[in-house]
Amino acid sequence: MTWKQVMRAGVRFFLSGLLYTAPVVVTAYILFELFTFLDGLVPSKYPGIGILFIVLFITLMGILGSSFLLRPINRYFRSLVDRIPLVKTIFYAIRDVLSAFVGEKKRFTKPVLVQVNAAGMEKLGFITSEDLSRLGIPEHKIAVYLPHSINFSGNLFIVTNEMVTPLEANSSEVMKFIVSGGVMEVEPKIPTEWNASTQKEPRDQ
Repeated sequence: MTWKQVMRAGVRFFLSGLLYTAPVVVTAYILFELFTFLDGLVPSKYPGIGILFIVLFITLMGILGSSFLLRPINRYFRSLVDRIPLVKTIFYAIRDVLSAFVGEKKRFTKPVLVQVNAAGMEKLGFITSEDLSRLGIPEHKIAVYLPHSINFSGNLFIVTNEMVTPLEANSSEVMKFIVSGGVMEVEPKIPTEWNASTQKEPRDQ
């Protein structure tokens, strides 16, 4: 075996090892930093007590928030928030974003293909609202969120129904596929819960 062959084999094995170790190391580092940050919010001599306290506190707030005894206090707090423009904007923006992911009315559950130009180029996205009448937008238009690849941001587009093709795919798999830039493998297709009776039928591939 020549020196060049040895070098090529060494580089190949190094890259193979990097493929196996990098995801594990980076994931472990992110989880460790997140654990350290959250645990440090509540000072304690024992690791993990801070996170346990935070989990218990949030759970207790969920229980209390669902209780009819605290509903008057909740309404009073919101009335105070509504009187402060900047605070109101921040408060409801955070609340609505969290509700879209973990609330009872999840938003990112309707994956679609959106035609973005006359040449037929399409982008993957999620329908977030089918009723925009409160904004004065015609009934035949809907709101579609288009996430960015290799990022956790995106753009909101208002498009007509005819430009949207429903996807028979798992919404979480579609989101991972977009964020990964299309390199992540996805699970086999499964039926979505979206009733597309008001939308056009999926186009023939």
